[in-house]
Formats: sequence, C-alpha cells, structure tokens
Amino acid sequence: MADYADMSVLQAWYDALDLKEIIANIQNKQNKLFYTKKLQKATDQSGHEKEFAKLAFVSGDAPRIIDQPPLIFHTDDIRDEEIRARTERALSDYLASLLPERRLLLSRYKIEDVAFKVVGVGSVGTFCGIALLMSGNGDSLFLQFKQAGQSVLEPYVGASPFQHAGKRVVMGQRLMQAASDMFLGWYTGTDEIEHHYYVRQLRDAKIKPVVEIMGAAELKGYATLCGQALARAHARSADAAVLSGYMGKSTSFEKALADFGVAYADQNARDHAALLEAIRAGRVEADMEH
Repeated sequence: MADYADMSVLQAWYDALDLKEIIANIQNKQNKLFYTKKLQKATDQSGHEKEFAKLAFVSGDAPRIIDQPPLIFHTDDIRDEEIRARTERALSDYLASLLPERRLLLSRYKIEDVAFKVVGVGSVGTFCGIALLMSGNGDSLFLQFKQAGQSVLEPYVGASPFQHAGKRVVMGQRLMQAASDMFLGWYTGTDEIEHHYYVRQLRDAKIKPVVEIMGAAELKGYATLCGQALARAHARSADAAVLSGYMGKSTSFEKALADFGVAYADQNARDHAALLEAIRAGRVEADMEH
C-alpha cells in the first residue's frame, strides 16, 4: 500500500499483476512447467468448446446442460419450466445493466437450457443457477446467476449506497478488479418475493493456485502476491496514502492480520469437526464422493 501511495492515481489504477511474468519467476522448474501448462489450457482459443463438451450435450436438436448431481442438476418437474421462464423474463433486466456493445454481443445468443447449481459455502441458503446460451453459428456461452443479499458489513458501517444487492456486488467487482468479467451484470428476480441477482460468466479461464504443491518459499511468494493484489484493489477504491498512513510503520497491522488468520483457521477446524459429527449422527446428509 505504501508503494501505491507513492504512485500517481492513474499509475495505481492501471497497475496489474502479469501472470506470465509471475510464472516466469517461479524458481521450481517442475512448478513452473505445471503453471505454464495451466495458463496455456486456460487461454486456449477453443476453451468455450471444451467447456461445452464438459457441461452440455445435444439431445435431438436442442443442447442441454449435463446433470452432475449433487452440484448441477435439473429437477425434471415443473420447477425446470419455472426457472427457465424466470430466466427468460429476467434477461431484459440483466441486459440493461450491461454496456451497449455487450448487449449487442449477447443479442447474438439465445437461452437453450437452464439448470440449478449448488452454491459454495459462503452462499448457503441462496439460489444459484446456470444458463446455456447458443449463438446462431453454434458458439456456446455459459452464464451463472447468483442471488445476492445484504452485505455482512452493513450492520457495522451503514447501508450500501446501492439499494440493489446484485448491483452492489457487480459495481464492487468492476471497481476493484483489474479485469472483471465482461458479462458481469445484475437483475431483479421475478419470484413472488423480490430477490436480487448478479450474473457472471461460468469458468472464464480461471487459474487457481495449487497450494498443496507449494514449498515454503513459494507459499510466501504467493502470500506476497495476494497482498499486492489486495492493496491494488484498495488503491483503486480509496486513497492509498490515507490507507498507508492508517496502517502506520509499526508491526501492529501485520500482527492483527496474523491473529485474525489463526483465529479464522481455528474456527474452520471447529466448524468442520461439527459438520462431521452431524454427518455421523445422521442430522446432515452428505455426498462424500464430491
């Protein structure tokens, strides 16, 4: 953050982490080769075709999302028709949240199928689905729509300036990310109860670091990159000099982060132990194969 405080506003805004440069600086040759291959795979021009092969198939004349229970599934009842109809109705609302050129791009696609998707740990209790869109010449596009709720920070810092929770999520990502998903948008659900949603592309060339194969030096380097990315995000959304001054030159801020990290890890261990106990007692049903 101190480095960003010394940059001009535009320098800090345009600064970005170069993944190719990061991979080139990996000292371990085996890990460098591993991530080079992952980058090549993620940026392959035929990536969308590969995703279609993984997530969909052609049934008769109509493409259909492959059921992968319990993670992705159709209910094979009236609920499938309902979610498809709701998604179709929400499309115009979602398109209105995009820039004009992206609305034009999406106008070349139409929805072919919609399925339910299980959310991650941080979104338990909310609705999530994926939509398969196809263009006239057979190109596929997968969009994920997720229900958004009130920010967990609002009880402590006050209400968000964005009344629409989906818009809050999207505007935050657009502001803080160096390159956000071009299909990021939001809409209001047409359910009986009003719900807010945001939309993003599903699996758009994401590369996840594999911490399990990292040595001590690589783990430290990865943590440093995380800190740099976090500082850059805050430098875009606030005054880097003010934030740097707030953190000061002592080690108090670093110690506070470390204490929080250890406490969070301990809480995760307690939560996981409680979940396993609930599974053994039959209070929670779990698919252990996934």
